[in-house]
Amino acid sequence: MATQETQQTPAATSRRNEKVGNVVSTKMQKTIVVEVEMRKAHAKYKRIVKSSKKFYAHDEQNSARVGDVVRIRETRPLSKLKRWSLEEIVRRSSLGQLEEVQKPQSAS
Repeated sequence: MATQETQQTPAATSRRNEKVGNVVSTKMQKTIVVEVEMRKAHAKYKRIVKSSKKFYAHDEQNSARVGDVVRIRETRPLSKLKRWSLEEIVRRSSLGQLEEVQKPQSAS
């Protein structure tokens, strides 16, 4: 029994919320805006209703780009609006790669 209790890691027992969404804006320093889409059945009509909410998340390395799909994790308040931090980039967007290719061509 003692071995089962010690096998649990702190990450597995973490109660912090995680959300997956699209990066909408990266115009601030070390901050990204992530839009999370929620699908929920309407209470009366039972139709699936889409609603979205924007979250401000801390991005220490400024690694996320607009259009990326990212996972964010709840954290302590970092500023007036930031209560989330970037956990990982799930999928890179193809938009960022196209912009990088076009910039060197327009410079020459």
